[in-house]
Amino acid sequence: MADSHANKHPYHLVDPSPWPIIGTVAIAALAAGLIFFMNGKGSWLLIIGLLGTFYTMLMWWRDVVKEATFEGHHTPIVQLGMRYGMALFIASEVMFFVAWFWAYFDMSLFPREATGGVWPPKGVATFDPFDLPFFNTLILLTSGTTVTWAHHALISGDRKGTLQGLAITILLGLLFTAVQAYEYSHAAFGFKDGIYSSTFFMATGFHGAHVIIGTIFLIVCFFRALKGHFKPEHHFGFEAAAWYWHFVDVVWLFLFCCIYWWGAGPTAGH
Repeated sequence: MADSHANKHPYHLVDPSPWPIIGTVAIAALAAGLIFFMNGKGSWLLIIGLLGTFYTMLMWWRDVVKEATFEGHHTPIVQLGMRYGMALFIASEVMFFVAWFWAYFDMSLFPREATGGVWPPKGVATFDPFDLPFFNTLILLTSGTTVTWAHHALISGDRKGTLQGLAITILLGLLFTAVQAYEYSHAAFGFKDGIYSSTFFMATGFHGAHVIIGTIFLIVCFFRALKGHFKPEHHFGFEAAAWYWHFVDVVWLFLFCCIYWWGAGPTAGH
């Protein structure tokens, strides 16, 4: 009788979950709260949205970890589907950044009268690309090597190397965020100071948000690795985090080359 109820296929039919609808409401509150906050109408809805989003992430990830690690639902065919899903998610993120690059290149390659017919616009003092931006580039490139080290250590069964590589990657991610925050605090222009500042902060700011998300992703992986959740043949959660981190690395290289370096113009560092 028990065999008649056993799975006869390698797929995972997910149990009903409240987190999709709760997450939708929380993210809607977060988006509306951001709009209210930026228009000076208080931060109460923003705080509710943030708390609701973080709570949903925590509980939903808990359920996924339980399904993957303890209930054995993530069979090889399920993991393959998740790899396709992660690849498509990263592809959608690429197109997200294409929008910011498109806006930047449209204005830089075809300067308007409003910018004085030049790019960067007249009066804009850009960052020296080989100061803090270059330092942050070295930080991210180094973090890409350390997360790869951690991945290879995991595959070879080296738990100590996995934890060390993850810990260093996390510290480098936090350092990158701190350096970018310092850079923003010393910018010679504000977000509302024109098209240059708007495109600059939207592109680099959203990348910074992705670095923070990726760092949280890696922190979760660190504690999962500490608890022994990952095995050499079964560690998609770590693999997805590594893919995401490499995506963050590549986007930054484009930002550094196109916006900080090529787009700096003769005013860089002045």
